[in-house]
Amino acid sequence: MDEPALERAKALFLEGNACFAAGDFAGAAARFERSLELAPGRASTLANLGAARVRCGRHADAIVVLEAALAREPGDLHSRGHLGVAYAAVGRHADALACHDRVLAAEPGHAASWLARGEALRFLDRHEEALAAFERANAIAPTLAAAWTQRGNLLRDRGRLDEARHAYEAAIANGGNRELNGYFLASLSGDDVPPQAPATYVARFFDEYAGSFDDHLVGTLQYRVPATLAAQIAALGSRRFASALDLGCGTGLLGPLLRPVCDRLVGVDLSPEMLAQAQRRGVYDALVRDEIVGHLRATEARHDLVVAADVFIYVGALDPVFAGVARVLPGDGVFAFTAEALADEARDVALLPSLRYAHSERHLRELASRHGWTAASLLRAPLRREQEGDVEGLYVVLRR
Repeated sequence: MDEPALERAKALFLEGNACFAAGDFAGAAARFERSLELAPGRASTLANLGAARVRCGRHADAIVVLEAALAREPGDLHSRGHLGVAYAAVGRHADALACHDRVLAAEPGHAASWLARGEALRFLDRHEEALAAFERANAIAPTLAAAWTQRGNLLRDRGRLDEARHAYEAAIANGGNRELNGYFLASLSGDDVPPQAPATYVARFFDEYAGSFDDHLVGTLQYRVPATLAAQIAALGSRRFASALDLGCGTGLLGPLLRPVCDRLVGVDLSPEMLAQAQRRGVYDALVRDEIVGHLRATEARHDLVVAADVFIYVGALDPVFAGVARVLPGDGVFAFTAEALADEARDVALLPSLRYAHSERHLRELASRHGWTAASLLRAPLRREQEGDVEGLYVVLRR
């Protein structure tokens, strides 16, 4: 390599480091890439490029260069940790765990790696080990809010609610996301219940869940919502709809059941990964990434069928949703949805320790009447299985 090219490669490397330090990760990645064009194969540049791509969310691209960096420098713990993060982001949790274990073997006091180890173990359904890893992370770094939150989630799932409450409070006290941890706390206490689940929580949860969603929901949890709700719509008669809107469409499980009865089918969801799964079904005319109330308030489109299958378990305050549906569903349109049934009919809504909202039948009927609808049908039937029991739901079809 000629000297000017080498000097330019070094200069680009330093510029990349400066961009990284300033939080300009895309700019850093671009400079590291240009540096590698001039000086291919340099381990330090590959490592820094991998770190920048991880920060940009380009995880698959990061894996390529981080693996190349580690082939040259197997002992580079920073690259090993970044590779673990990238593996986890693409669902390779066993590989992520192996990376974090390599780091911890050399640096057992590295709290962030204990946190990442716990997250990998959680995805591998090794929950007791995951809980121990989060506890170890907090023993090393008591102010590590994310580890407190993760501890709280595992403790809540085990019914250790007082310990979970303490963990969420510790997360907030140490700078953790107040909206998210407050939502978790509200599910335990019933106090200060937010109107809906935080959008960032819903999007991340379903992005992580997208790859296994259909198999787990249909196969393991015996999910019955799409077929049962579609049957309720079909019971209206042989009506064909000009345009149907599938709110919170997820992977599109309801789509193939709606497609035969509508000319146009639009899906809306917060999770890009769920929308990607829905796109693969090939039954939607359009898929939109948006929060459902925001979409209902802003869209210029009009529909004669709106469905929301297993969506309101993440929405407590339904009045804005009903108002939005009324806006996009003029005339004699049909609004079909499900809700988890709240046993206490004296209450409108409750946020359960499962992190799902449940609504009373009385409340849903009152909402429908307030917005000018009557119930064409209202069926009480199971939504899914959970802990060896059925989760009772309400299947509701409304008309003007």
